[in-house]
Amino acid sequence: MTQEINEELFEHLVLLAALQLEPDEARYLRGELNRQLKAVDTLRAIPLDPEVPTAAHGVSYTPQTSQPARGDLWEPYPDPRRLLELAPETQDGYFVVPKTPHTEI
Repeated sequence: MTQEINEELFEHLVLLAALQLEPDEARYLRGELNRQLKAVDTLRAIPLDPEVPTAAHGVSYTPQTSQPARGDLWEPYPDPRRLLELAPETQDGYFVVPKTPHTEI
């Protein structure tokens, strides 16, 4: 595996994601993430013909085979005050969102 999530990096990711994990949960999640990275490395090691075009998935969606994009249609919610009543905190008719800690990666 070319890269592994070590404990220090994992703790940093947990902090950025604002997760609260028990030690057993953290060990399990870190192990699962590292297994996924190993699977990606295994797939990356498969030799491919350089003539094969890169694809995001196995089915090519060309304009001929795809549905046309739908137009955006704004539909106001019938009772926005009811939605605000469900929020834990509002201010001046808007939802108050908790601050997220920002640090350099």
